[in-house]
Amino acid sequence: MKKINYIPEIVGETTDVESWLMRAGLRFSDLGDDAASIEIRRQWREYQAAVHRCCVTLHQPPSGIQLSGDYASLRIPGAALTNCAIDRLSSRPKSLD
Repeated sequence: MKKINYIPEIVGETTDVESWLMRAGLRFSDLGDDAASIEIRRQWREYQAAVHRCCVTLHQPPSGIQLSGDYASLRIPGAALTNCAIDRLSSRPKSLD
């Protein structure tokens, strides 16, 4: 049966690192100095550059655009990494400070 009041998933982009990390179930405090964390930080910079270019080109706010094509993998942190690396990040003990 079809849902009558279907609300589509919000598909726009973000400029907030915490919101971006939440797409992969991560928090900023999960990141450390290991290779996976360094790669995720690099991906964040690449993602932000792509979002900025699209916003300028399309004259839209980040929430009004959606990356696709070659940039689609940047939407979710660690998309270029193996699931193993993300799992290792997620299972790391959390700091109490």
